[in-house]
Amino acid sequence: MVDIITGAGMLAGIKLDTGYDKKGMWGTATGPLGHPEVSGRGLDTLQERAAQAYAQGARFAKWRNVLQLDPAQNLPSELAIMDTCHVLARYASICQSEGLCPIVEPEVVPNGKHDIEYCRVMTEKVLAQQFKALNDHHVYLEGAVLKPNMVKNGLEGPRASSEEIATATVQTLLRTVPAAMPGIFFLSGDTPLDVDNEETATLNLNKMNELFPKLPWHLSFSYGKALQKTCIVTWLGKDENKAAAQQALKNRCQANTDAVFGKYKAGTCASVGTDGNIKGAAGPY
Repeated sequence: MVDIITGAGMLAGIKLDTGYDKKGMWGTATGPLGHPEVSGRGLDTLQERAAQAYAQGARFAKWRNVLQLDPAQNLPSELAIMDTCHVLARYASICQSEGLCPIVEPEVVPNGKHDIEYCRVMTEKVLAQQFKALNDHHVYLEGAVLKPNMVKNGLEGPRASSEEIATATVQTLLRTVPAAMPGIFFLSGDTPLDVDNEETATLNLNKMNELFPKLPWHLSFSYGKALQKTCIVTWLGKDENKAAAQQALKNRCQANTDAVFGKYKAGTCASVGTDGNIKGAAGPY
C-alpha cells in the first residue's frame, strides 16, 4: 500500500492514537455523546510505534482527541481541555523525534443543543491552550499541521449560515494559531440528517477562503464522511458501481480543491444529498 501511495507522488501516513475508553475520566460529567469526558490512549507505546511506522514508509501521523460541549455543565471542563492539549502535545513531540509530521486534532464535536457562540468561545479556549502546550513540549510548528473543528452550532442548536461559520472560524483561528503553523486542515464534523454534509462542508471551506483570501496559513480540508459519502453510497460494495464511485470521489475532491481557492460554485458537484446521510448511517462506513 505504501508503495502504491508513494509511487503516485503522495506521502503515506498513519493513525497513531488507539482510541479512547467511553468510561471516561473519573469525576467528569457525561456530555452529549452519552459518556463522560475522555482521554486519548496510546502514549505509552507511541515512541516505538512511530519509529516502526517511519521505517515502513510513513511520513506523517494523526491523533484525534475529543471534547464535548454542554453549556449547562460548563463542558468541556478545565480537566478535559488540559488533558487533551497535553496528550496531543506529547504525541506531536514524539512524532517529530521519530521523523513524522504530526497532525494535531483537538476535535470539539458538534453534538448538542448549543449555539455557534458557545462553540466559538470554547474552541478559542481549547486552541489557545493547545498552542501553549505545543510550545511547552518544544514542538516545531513549521513541521506540524492542525486539524481543528469548524466553529459551528450544535446538531440540535439554532442553525448558523456558511458565512457565520466561516467568519467565526477564521476569527477564532486568527486569535489563537501562530503564523508559523503552515496549514490548517479542517475536519468536517457531523451535520443533522436533513443537511447534506458533503455540500455543506465544501461551502463552509469555500466561504472562508472567499471572505479571507489573505491568511497566514493555508486553509484546506481533511474530511472523512464529507469527502466519501457519495462515493461509498454509490459503490455499496458492488463491482459494477466501482467506476461511478471513483468518479464521485474525484468530483468531490475537485470541489473541495476549488473551495481552497474560494472558487466553488454551490450545487456544481453532484451529491447523494440527505438521503445518503441515512444510507451512510446504516452501515456502509
